Amino acid sequence: MSSCVFVDATGPIPAKDAPWEPIVISKETIDDEIQRLAALSTPTNGRRRSYFRHPMNRRSNGLAPGIEVALDVLLPGEETATFRQNSTQVNFVIRGSGETEISGQRRATALYDVWNTPSMRIYRHKNTGDEVYARLTYSNGALLDMLNIHVVEENPQPLLKSIDRDEESADEADNRRRTSPYGTFQLTEDGAWLMPYERLINPPSVTSPALYWPWEQVKAHLDKLEALGKDYAGRRLYLLYNPMTGRTNGTTPSFFATMTVRPPKIVDRPHRHSSAAVNYYFSGAGRSTVEGKTYEWKAGDLMLSAPGWSIHNHASYDEPVYELTIQDQPLNIAMESLLWQESLKEPPALLGAEEGFATNRTVVAG
Repeated sequence: MSSCVFVDATGPIPAKDAPWEPIVISKETIDDEIQRLAALSTPTNGRRRSYFRHPMNRRSNGLAPGIEVALDVLLPGEETATFRQNSTQVNFVIRGSGETEISGQRRATALYDVWNTPSMRIYRHKNTGDEVYARLTYSNGALLDMLNIHVVEENPQPLLKSIDRDEESADEADNRRRTSPYGTFQLTEDGAWLMPYERLINPPSVTSPALYWPWEQVKAHLDKLEALGKDYAGRRLYLLYNPMTGRTNGTTPSFFATMTVRPPKIVDRPHRHSSAAVNYYFSGAGRSTVEGKTYEWKAGDLMLSAPGWSIHNHASYDEPVYELTIQDQPLNIAMESLLWQESLKEPPALLGAEEGFATNRTVVAG
Protein backbone atom coordinates (compact mmCIF):
# COMPACT_ATOMS: atom_id res chain seq x y z
CA MET A 1 0.00 0.00 0.00
CA SER A 2 1.34 3.44 -0.96
CA SER A 3 1.94 5.98 1.75
CA CYS A 4 1.72 9.75 1.68
CA VAL A 5 4.93 11.72 1.17
CA PHE A 6 5.20 15.00 3.07
CA VAL A 7 6.96 17.91 1.39
CA ASP A 8 8.20 20.45 3.91
CA ALA A 9 7.31 23.99 2.80
CA THR A 10 8.09 25.74 6.08
CA GLY A 11 9.55 29.24 5.80
CA PRO A 12 10.26 30.97 2.45
CA ILE A 13 7.92 30.36 -0.48
CA PRO A 14 9.46 27.62 -2.68
CA ALA A 15 10.73 28.69 -6.10
CA LYS A 16 8.49 27.64 -8.98
CA ASP A 17 9.65 25.87 -12.10
CA ALA A 18 10.96 28.01 -14.94
CA PRO A 19 8.38 28.69 -17.67
CA TRP A 20 8.56 26.56 -20.77
CA GLU A 21 10.66 28.05 -23.55
CA PRO A 22 8.84 29.57 -26.52
CA ILE A 23 9.09 27.32 -29.55
CA VAL A 24 8.55 27.91 -33.27
CA ILE A 25 7.50 24.95 -35.44
CA SER A 26 8.31 26.01 -38.99
CA LYS A 27 6.04 25.70 -41.99
CA GLU A 28 8.60 23.37 -43.55
CA THR A 29 8.50 21.06 -40.51
CA ILE A 30 4.69 21.02 -40.56
CA ASP A 31 4.63 20.36 -44.31
CA ASP A 32 7.02 17.43 -43.85
CA GLU A 33 4.77 15.96 -41.14
CA ILE A 34 1.68 16.40 -43.33
CA GLN A 35 3.50 14.51 -46.08
CA ARG A 36 4.55 11.76 -43.66
CA LEU A 37 1.03 11.31 -42.35
CA ALA A 38 -0.41 11.33 -45.88
CA ALA A 39 1.97 8.53 -46.93
CA LEU A 40 0.77 6.16 -44.21
CA SER A 41 -1.63 3.34 -44.97
CA THR A 42 -5.20 4.37 -44.25
CA PRO A 43 -5.88 3.71 -40.53
CA THR A 44 -8.93 1.64 -39.65
CA ASN A 45 -10.53 4.63 -37.92
CA GLY A 46 -9.33 7.07 -40.60
CA ARG A 47 -7.43 9.24 -38.14
CA ARG A 48 -3.98 10.38 -39.27
CA ARG A 49 -2.77 12.52 -36.37
CA SER A 50 0.36 13.92 -34.75
CA TYR A 51 0.67 16.00 -31.59
CA PHE A 52 2.93 19.04 -31.31
CA ARG A 53 4.49 18.16 -27.96
CA HIS A 54 6.78 20.68 -26.28
CA PRO A 55 10.25 19.24 -25.60
CA MET A 56 9.95 20.23 -21.91
CA ASN A 57 6.63 18.38 -21.54
CA ARG A 58 6.93 15.12 -19.59
CA ARG A 59 3.29 14.75 -18.54
CA SER A 60 1.06 15.00 -21.63
CA ASN A 61 1.04 15.73 -25.37
CA GLY A 62 0.58 19.46 -24.79
CA LEU A 63 2.40 22.24 -26.64
CA ALA A 64 1.65 24.28 -23.51
CA PRO A 65 0.76 22.78 -20.11
CA GLY A 66 -2.98 23.24 -20.71
CA ILE A 67 -3.12 23.43 -24.53
CA GLU A 68 -2.93 20.36 -26.74
CA VAL A 69 -2.41 20.97 -30.48
CA ALA A 70 -2.82 18.15 -32.99
CA LEU A 71 -2.18 17.99 -36.73
CA ASP A 72 -4.95 16.02 -38.48
CA VAL A 73 -4.68 14.87 -42.10
CA LEU A 74 -7.15 13.24 -44.49
CA LEU A 75 -6.59 12.26 -48.11
CA PRO A 76 -9.24 13.02 -50.78
CA GLY A 77 -12.35 10.93 -50.13
CA GLU A 78 -11.22 9.74 -46.69
CA GLU A 79 -13.48 10.00 -43.66
CA THR A 80 -12.80 9.36 -39.99
CA ALA A 81 -14.77 7.13 -37.71
CA THR A 82 -16.97 8.87 -35.17
CA PHE A 83 -15.45 10.02 -31.89
CA ARG A 84 -16.63 11.48 -28.61
CA GLN A 85 -14.59 12.92 -25.73
CA ASN A 86 -15.01 15.02 -22.62
CA SER A 87 -12.50 17.62 -23.82
CA THR A 88 -13.57 20.58 -25.97
CA GLN A 89 -11.90 21.51 -29.26
CA VAL A 90 -11.15 24.42 -31.55
CA ASN A 91 -10.66 23.29 -35.16
CA PHE A 92 -8.77 25.26 -37.85
CA VAL A 93 -8.20 24.38 -41.54
CA ILE A 94 -4.66 24.99 -42.81
CA ARG A 95 -4.87 23.10 -46.12
CA GLY A 96 -7.61 21.90 -48.45
CA SER A 97 -11.32 21.68 -47.75
CA GLY A 98 -13.68 19.21 -46.20
CA GLU A 99 -16.73 18.58 -44.12
CA THR A 100 -17.30 18.18 -40.41
CA GLU A 101 -20.26 16.47 -38.77
CA ILE A 102 -21.18 17.21 -35.16
CA SER A 103 -24.25 15.60 -33.57
CA GLY A 104 -25.50 14.67 -37.04
CA GLN A 105 -25.20 18.20 -38.44
CA ARG A 106 -22.83 18.50 -41.42
CA ARG A 107 -20.98 21.65 -42.40
CA ALA A 108 -18.57 22.39 -45.25
CA THR A 109 -15.22 23.78 -44.08
CA ALA A 110 -12.68 25.74 -46.11
CA LEU A 111 -9.20 27.20 -45.68
CA TYR A 112 -8.77 29.16 -42.40
CA ASP A 113 -12.31 28.42 -41.18
CA VAL A 114 -12.65 27.90 -37.42
CA TRP A 115 -15.25 25.94 -35.46
CA ASN A 116 -15.63 24.47 -31.99
CA THR A 117 -16.53 20.93 -30.98
CA PRO A 118 -18.32 20.83 -27.60
CA SER A 119 -17.66 18.13 -25.04
CA MET A 120 -19.27 14.69 -25.50
CA ARG A 121 -20.68 15.41 -28.96
CA ILE A 122 -20.29 12.67 -31.55
CA TYR A 123 -18.24 14.03 -34.47
CA ARG A 124 -16.42 12.98 -37.62
CA HIS A 125 -14.42 14.66 -40.42
CA LYS A 126 -14.29 14.07 -44.18
CA ASN A 127 -12.09 15.28 -47.04
CA THR A 128 -14.43 16.42 -49.81
CA GLY A 129 -11.75 18.10 -51.95
CA ASP A 130 -9.09 17.04 -54.44
CA GLU A 131 -6.04 17.65 -52.22
CA VAL A 132 -4.86 16.80 -48.73
CA TYR A 133 -7.14 18.18 -46.01
CA ALA A 134 -5.10 19.32 -42.98
CA ARG A 135 -6.39 20.82 -39.75
CA LEU A 136 -5.01 22.01 -36.45
CA THR A 137 -7.08 20.75 -33.52
CA TYR A 138 -6.65 22.60 -30.22
CA SER A 139 -7.93 20.89 -27.10
CA ASN A 140 -7.85 21.02 -23.31
CA GLY A 141 -7.05 17.30 -23.46
CA ALA A 142 -3.52 18.00 -22.20
CA LEU A 143 -4.92 19.30 -18.93
CA LEU A 144 -7.40 16.43 -18.63
CA ASP A 145 -4.59 13.94 -19.30
CA MET A 146 -2.60 15.40 -16.39
CA LEU A 147 -5.72 15.07 -14.22
CA ASN A 148 -6.06 11.48 -15.53
CA ILE A 149 -9.70 12.06 -16.51
CA HIS A 150 -9.53 12.41 -20.31
CA VAL A 151 -12.20 10.12 -21.79
CA VAL A 152 -12.00 9.51 -25.57
CA GLU A 153 -14.36 7.05 -27.28
CA GLU A 154 -14.25 5.66 -30.82
CA ASN A 155 -17.52 4.80 -32.61
CA PRO A 156 -19.56 5.68 -29.49
CA GLN A 157 -23.21 4.90 -29.01
CA PRO A 158 -25.52 7.91 -28.52
CA LEU A 159 -26.16 8.90 -24.92
CA LEU A 160 -29.44 7.64 -23.49
CA LYS A 161 -30.20 11.19 -22.36
CA SER A 162 -29.27 13.48 -25.23
CA ILE A 163 -27.30 16.60 -24.35
CA ASP A 164 -28.48 18.18 -27.59
CA ARG A 165 -32.15 18.31 -26.60
CA ASP A 166 -33.60 20.02 -23.55
CA GLU A 167 -36.50 18.13 -21.97
CA GLU A 168 -37.59 21.26 -20.16
CA SER A 169 -36.66 24.90 -20.36
CA ALA A 170 -33.95 26.33 -18.13
CA ASP A 171 -36.55 28.50 -16.37
CA GLU A 172 -38.74 25.49 -15.63
CA ALA A 173 -35.79 23.51 -14.30
CA ASP A 174 -34.62 26.39 -12.14
CA ASN A 175 -38.12 26.92 -10.76
CA ARG A 176 -38.37 23.21 -9.90
CA ARG A 177 -35.11 23.40 -7.99
CA ARG A 178 -36.16 26.53 -6.10
CA THR A 179 -39.44 24.98 -4.94
CA SER A 180 -37.77 21.77 -3.79
CA PRO A 181 -37.96 21.19 -0.01
CA TYR A 182 -34.22 20.59 -0.26
CA GLY A 183 -33.52 23.93 -1.91
CA THR A 184 -30.46 26.14 -1.60
CA PHE A 185 -30.70 28.81 1.10
CA GLN A 186 -28.68 31.60 2.66
CA LEU A 187 -26.94 30.71 5.93
CA THR A 188 -25.22 33.92 7.07
CA GLU A 189 -25.85 37.62 6.63
CA ASP A 190 -22.54 38.11 4.80
CA GLY A 191 -23.61 35.77 1.99
CA ALA A 192 -22.62 32.19 2.81
CA TRP A 193 -25.17 29.65 1.51
CA LEU A 194 -25.92 25.95 1.85
CA MET A 195 -26.78 23.73 -1.12
CA PRO A 196 -28.22 20.20 -0.80
CA TYR A 197 -26.97 17.15 -2.65
CA GLU A 198 -30.03 17.12 -4.90
CA ARG A 199 -28.96 20.35 -6.57
CA LEU A 200 -25.24 19.56 -6.39
CA ILE A 201 -25.72 16.62 -8.74
CA ASN A 202 -28.23 18.44 -10.97
CA PRO A 203 -26.82 21.93 -11.62
CA PRO A 204 -28.45 24.35 -14.08
CA SER A 205 -27.46 23.31 -17.60
CA VAL A 206 -26.30 25.57 -20.42
CA THR A 207 -26.60 24.49 -24.05
CA SER A 208 -23.12 24.23 -25.61
CA PRO A 209 -23.52 24.88 -29.34
CA ALA A 210 -21.18 23.90 -32.16
CA LEU A 211 -20.44 27.20 -33.91
CA TYR A 212 -18.61 28.09 -37.14
CA TRP A 213 -16.61 31.19 -38.04
CA PRO A 214 -16.04 31.19 -41.85
CA TRP A 215 -12.76 32.94 -42.66
CA GLU A 216 -14.23 34.85 -45.60
CA GLN A 217 -16.74 36.57 -43.31
CA VAL A 218 -14.30 37.10 -40.43
CA LYS A 219 -11.67 38.66 -42.72
CA ALA A 220 -14.13 41.26 -44.04
CA HIS A 221 -14.58 42.62 -40.51
CA LEU A 222 -10.96 42.15 -39.46
CA ASP A 223 -9.58 44.22 -42.34
CA LYS A 224 -11.59 47.23 -41.19
CA LEU A 225 -9.39 47.41 -38.08
CA GLU A 226 -6.41 48.59 -40.15
CA ALA A 227 -8.10 51.99 -40.25
CA LEU A 228 -7.27 52.45 -36.56
CA GLY A 229 -3.77 53.55 -37.56
CA LYS A 230 -0.39 53.36 -35.84
CA ASP A 231 -1.51 55.45 -32.86
CA TYR A 232 -3.88 52.73 -31.69
CA ALA A 233 -2.58 51.22 -28.43
CA GLY A 234 -4.53 47.96 -28.58
CA ARG A 235 -4.30 44.88 -30.79
CA ARG A 236 -6.32 44.60 -33.98
CA LEU A 237 -8.25 41.42 -33.38
CA TYR A 238 -11.66 39.85 -32.96
CA LEU A 239 -12.51 37.14 -30.47
CA LEU A 240 -14.43 34.27 -32.05
CA TYR A 241 -16.96 34.50 -29.26
CA ASN A 242 -19.24 31.71 -28.08
CA PRO A 243 -22.05 33.30 -25.99
CA MET A 244 -22.41 30.19 -23.80
CA THR A 245 -19.05 31.08 -22.21
CA GLY A 246 -20.54 34.31 -20.83
CA ARG A 247 -18.22 36.45 -18.73
CA THR A 248 -15.17 34.26 -19.40
CA ASN A 249 -15.00 35.49 -23.04
CA GLY A 250 -14.36 32.15 -24.70
CA THR A 251 -14.66 30.19 -27.91
CA THR A 252 -14.84 27.12 -25.68
CA PRO A 253 -15.08 27.04 -21.87
CA SER A 254 -11.28 26.57 -21.75
CA PHE A 255 -9.94 28.60 -24.71
CA PHE A 256 -10.46 31.74 -26.64
CA ALA A 257 -9.59 31.88 -30.34
CA THR A 258 -8.81 35.30 -31.79
CA MET A 259 -8.13 36.35 -35.36
CA THR A 260 -5.59 39.17 -35.58
CA VAL A 261 -4.42 41.44 -38.38
CA ARG A 262 -1.11 43.25 -37.92
CA PRO A 263 -0.48 46.01 -40.46
CA PRO A 264 3.13 46.32 -41.69
CA LYS A 265 5.72 47.56 -39.19
CA ILE A 266 3.45 47.47 -36.13
CA VAL A 267 5.13 46.78 -32.79
CA ASP A 268 3.06 45.79 -29.74
CA ARG A 269 3.79 47.05 -26.25
CA PRO A 270 5.46 44.49 -23.98
CA HIS A 271 2.87 42.83 -21.74
CA ARG A 272 2.22 39.55 -19.95
CA HIS A 273 -0.58 37.32 -18.72
CA SER A 274 -0.89 34.10 -16.77
CA SER A 275 -2.69 32.42 -19.68
CA ALA A 276 -0.48 30.75 -22.30
CA ALA A 277 -0.76 31.68 -25.99
CA VAL A 278 -0.20 29.62 -29.16
CA ASN A 279 -0.09 31.50 -32.49
CA TYR A 280 -0.46 30.18 -36.03
CA TYR A 281 0.69 32.73 -38.62
CA PHE A 282 -0.87 32.27 -42.04
CA SER A 283 0.17 35.46 -43.82
CA GLY A 284 3.15 37.79 -43.50
CA ALA A 285 6.21 37.58 -41.25
CA GLY A 286 7.54 39.15 -38.09
CA ARG A 287 9.17 38.57 -34.73
CA SER A 288 8.25 37.95 -31.11
CA THR A 289 10.38 38.98 -28.16
CA VAL A 290 9.83 36.80 -25.09
CA GLU A 291 11.73 37.46 -21.86
CA GLY A 292 14.33 39.39 -23.86
CA LYS A 293 14.92 36.73 -26.52
CA THR A 294 13.82 37.27 -30.13
CA TYR A 295 12.09 34.62 -32.24
CA GLU A 296 11.37 35.15 -35.95
CA TRP A 297 8.38 33.61 -37.68
CA LYS A 298 6.66 33.58 -41.07
CA ALA A 299 3.44 32.41 -42.72
CA GLY A 300 2.76 28.75 -41.98
CA ASP A 301 4.67 28.69 -38.68
CA LEU A 302 3.11 27.57 -35.38
CA MET A 303 4.49 29.09 -32.17
CA LEU A 304 4.10 28.80 -28.44
CA SER A 305 4.49 32.57 -28.31
CA ALA A 306 3.69 33.34 -24.67
CA PRO A 307 4.36 30.83 -21.91
CA GLY A 308 2.31 31.86 -18.88
CA TRP A 309 3.42 35.09 -17.17
CA SER A 310 6.33 35.69 -19.57
CA ILE A 311 6.92 39.27 -20.76
CA HIS A 312 6.47 39.40 -24.53
CA ASN A 313 5.51 41.48 -27.54
CA HIS A 314 5.14 40.97 -31.27
CA ALA A 315 6.09 42.96 -34.38
CA SER A 316 5.23 42.68 -38.07
CA TYR A 317 7.70 43.21 -40.91
CA ASP A 318 6.88 44.58 -44.35
CA GLU A 319 3.56 42.81 -45.05
CA PRO A 320 0.27 42.50 -43.18
CA VAL A 321 0.20 39.55 -40.78
CA TYR A 322 -2.84 37.35 -40.16
CA GLU A 323 -2.79 34.95 -37.24
CA LEU A 324 -4.98 32.67 -35.15
CA THR A 325 -4.23 32.83 -31.43
CA ILE A 326 -5.40 30.27 -28.89
CA GLN A 327 -5.19 31.14 -25.18
CA ASP A 328 -6.48 29.37 -22.08
CA GLN A 329 -7.81 32.69 -20.78
CA PRO A 330 -11.42 31.54 -20.12
CA LEU A 331 -10.16 28.67 -17.98
CA ASN A 332 -8.04 31.10 -15.97
CA ILE A 333 -10.97 33.50 -15.51
CA ALA A 334 -13.11 30.64 -14.22
CA MET A 335 -10.33 29.64 -11.81
CA GLU A 336 -9.86 33.30 -10.72
CA SER A 337 -6.21 33.06 -11.76
CA LEU A 338 -6.01 35.35 -14.82
CA LEU A 339 -3.37 37.92 -13.96
CA TRP A 340 -2.94 40.35 -16.85
CA GLN A 341 -0.46 43.22 -17.19
CA GLU A 342 -1.38 45.17 -20.31
CA SER A 343 1.47 47.63 -19.79
CA LEU A 344 4.56 46.99 -17.71
CA LYS A 345 4.18 50.55 -16.42
CA GLU A 346 0.86 49.61 -14.80
CA PRO A 347 0.21 47.05 -12.06
CA PRO A 348 -1.37 43.72 -13.11
CA ALA A 349 -5.10 43.15 -12.78
CA LEU A 350 -6.98 40.00 -11.88
CA LEU A 351 -9.23 39.94 -14.94
CA GLY A 352 -12.73 38.65 -14.35
CA ALA A 353 -12.57 39.58 -10.65
CA GLU A 354 -11.65 43.27 -10.89
CA GLU A 355 -11.68 46.04 -13.47
CA GLY A 356 -9.43 45.45 -16.45
CA PHE A 357 -7.81 47.83 -18.95
CA ALA A 358 -8.94 50.36 -21.54
CA THR A 359 -7.43 51.27 -24.95
CA ASN A 360 -7.39 54.58 -26.80
CA ARG A 361 -9.75 53.31 -29.50
CA THR A 362 -12.34 56.04 -28.94
CA VAL A 363 -9.66 58.71 -29.43
CA VAL A 364 -8.03 57.28 -32.58
CA ALA A 365 -11.33 56.15 -34.15
CA GLY A 366 -12.97 59.54 -33.71
